[in-house]
Amino acid sequence: MSRTPASAGNRKTWTWSGWVKRGLLGSYQVLFGAGASTSNRLCIRLDLDTLAVFEIGGGSTVDNVVTSAVFRDPSAWYHVTVAYNSTEATASNRVKIYVNGIQQTNLSSADYPTLDYNGYVNLNASHFIGMSAGSTQYFDGYLAEVHFIDGSALTPSSFGETDTDTGVWQPKAYSGSYGTNGFYLDFNDNSSTTALGYDAAGSNDWTPNNFSVTAGAGNDSLVDSPTRYGTDTGVGGEVRGNYATFNPLGTNNNATFANGNLDTVSGSGASTVGTTFGMTTGKWYAEFVCTAKTSVNMYVAIVRADTFDGDNQADEGTNIGYLYLNTGLIYHGFASESYGASWAVGDVIGVAFDADTRYVTFYVNGSSQGAYTRIASENAAGFTWLMAVGEGQASATASFTMNAGQRPFAYTAPSGFKALCTTNLPEPTIAEGGEYFNTVLYTGNGSTQSITGVGFQPDLVWGKSRSNAYSNRVFDSVRGATLGLNTNGTNAEFTESGVTSFDSDGFSLGSGTNTNGSGATFVAWNWKANGAGVSNTAGTISSTVSANTTAGFSIVTYTGNGTAGATVGHGLGVAPKMIFGKNRTSGTPGWPVYHASVGNTGALILNSTSATDTSSAYWNNTSPTSSVFSIGTGTSVNTSTQNYVFYCFAEVPGYSAFGSYTGNGSTDGPFVFTGFRPKFVLVKRSSAAGSWGILDSTRSPENAVNETLYPNLSNAESTATDECDFLSNGFKLRSTGSISNDSGATHIYAAFAESPFSLALAR
Repeated sequence: MSRTPASAGNRKTWTWSGWVKRGLLGSYQVLFGAGASTSNRLCIRLDLDTLAVFEIGGGSTVDNVVTSAVFRDPSAWYHVTVAYNSTEATASNRVKIYVNGIQQTNLSSADYPTLDYNGYVNLNASHFIGMSAGSTQYFDGYLAEVHFIDGSALTPSSFGETDTDTGVWQPKAYSGSYGTNGFYLDFNDNSSTTALGYDAAGSNDWTPNNFSVTAGAGNDSLVDSPTRYGTDTGVGGEVRGNYATFNPLGTNNNATFANGNLDTVSGSGASTVGTTFGMTTGKWYAEFVCTAKTSVNMYVAIVRADTFDGDNQADEGTNIGYLYLNTGLIYHGFASESYGASWAVGDVIGVAFDADTRYVTFYVNGSSQGAYTRIASENAAGFTWLMAVGEGQASATASFTMNAGQRPFAYTAPSGFKALCTTNLPEPTIAEGGEYFNTVLYTGNGSTQSITGVGFQPDLVWGKSRSNAYSNRVFDSVRGATLGLNTNGTNAEFTESGVTSFDSDGFSLGSGTNTNGSGATFVAWNWKANGAGVSNTAGTISSTVSANTTAGFSIVTYTGNGTAGATVGHGLGVAPKMIFGKNRTSGTPGWPVYHASVGNTGALILNSTSATDTSSAYWNNTSPTSSVFSIGTGTSVNTSTQNYVFYCFAEVPGYSAFGSYTGNGSTDGPFVFTGFRPKFVLVKRSSAAGSWGILDSTRSPENAVNETLYPNLSNAESTATDECDFLSNGFKLRSTGSISNDSGATHIYAAFAESPFSLALAR
């Protein structure tokens, strides 16, 4: 869009605010620009993956303020605010960049305009949205709620606010003055191409260039939005919210993306491209059109998120998927069977998926090809599924476009089926993860102190020094304060002046060096269970259980009986996905870990680098049930008369996830779909020896996240390897570190949420 002001406004002071959803990644893309040429201009732009305010005058740089944080989440919205005020006496106050309400103070470049500099914004010259003067650098993505304030340098609070129920930043109405050249583009009027540029705050209209509002794939007026509202009747293009697109973060064999990630071209060789939207429950509908191909076999598919890596066909190897080929066959597990009609380039393939029954129905140009399902363990309830497209021939490509409902469907969705939009997701059980899990940072004083800011009374506190080689310490409310355990050793339970009480908003500390060493910096990860615990007789061994069924977490203590196949009640009401704990009496055994992705025939060891130890001595080759977990006769789980504590975690959609992925040893590592924006991720290479690693968004508030601590080591925090991005719907590995991304190795993970995907902003 373009506009030339009739007269100059305030060239020293202004504010730009807009909501941004990325499409193309890894290139220079302008959000807002002004000036006459490449040598005389200002632009707010994405510099590859960072955000920058860049101004050049007479060929020389005037200012160049660039964030160190990277912004490469294409699955949700960001709120970007830039406040420019060259009249400020302090140079660092002259240009401020905010993302999601938070000022970006960690900068890779900080060159500010001189005092009282008259910049190129508000000059009687060309202004642009989506490109820069004299240099294209077109923006590929989505914009909403664009404000420009002439004459005031404002904070994001003028345009957004924190939702008191969810803790998530959200848009709000601006109520101040816009000034001479100010404007508000809400893009609500799409009665014509011209109308897209109407200024909703006055008469400073913009001219759209190369836009279309014609119905169909070329329509540039979509209902993808940072706000959620509306009722879905199945016609598409009606509900406002965050919509599914193709996901460029999957390792897609060099697939390319365009048009806000609604278009994709597969990479050469068999490849599958998934979408950004996971389906665990509910009924969902989207449409896909193959627009060109060189492949013999192209397909539209349903794939299971926990097995999908995108590198090859969705149903090869350990990947689980159901591929509707253009030949009319359904392909699954290296085998095919007859299903429906053949289809060709230009046909509209509708996908209706019922995540509750796992029936999928494919449509060709509105005609149902019949419901298809596999009743098997791989198709059981509780898994998350993705829609996908691809082609299955080496040295071939196929091009697809998709519509998840952000524009009207070509064919109305079947009754009861909804567009792939966050507004249609069920209300999350836990809207704010910080109510049940939280991380706090503090500095030790070598004496006593109370640590607050947890937000609840914790029942499990796991602490570690960031700066010093002190041991990991674990305290819980069932065993009682001052009773510690050490995850990087085999020590029996000990009494120390560590956590001395569990308080309403945190915990109190004594003088113990490992939790409160003077001058050392610490992190504490905190989970909420249900207090001191109650008796549980569900198993053959009675236990004391503190269970929080909402958050899927319980603390279990019991006394072993030495009997193979003994069971212990856990109180969660659903089967745990991860269990770890310790023999409190004996210092010999380590910390056995059950993880659903490893299975019941062996265990990982939390205090060890070892790969999976296959033995029935841990879990008696029996998976946990909704009421108990089984144990063998190993010393680490069931020696007669010895005391144990175990921490049990069940998966809660939108709050916690436990799964596995295969590393690729690349800085373009696997994308792991969790269905939420993570706050905490624990990883371990399970197929080979290697340390455990913990990443969290409190120690690493910006992407990339790379401050790593090790449950099996006393080492201080490392930033050398194992970085990743925490995203609105999962995490993306960004390093070659062997802990999190060893090529060809299986890695297990446990993740806890900051916000569910239905509410999350990009980070």
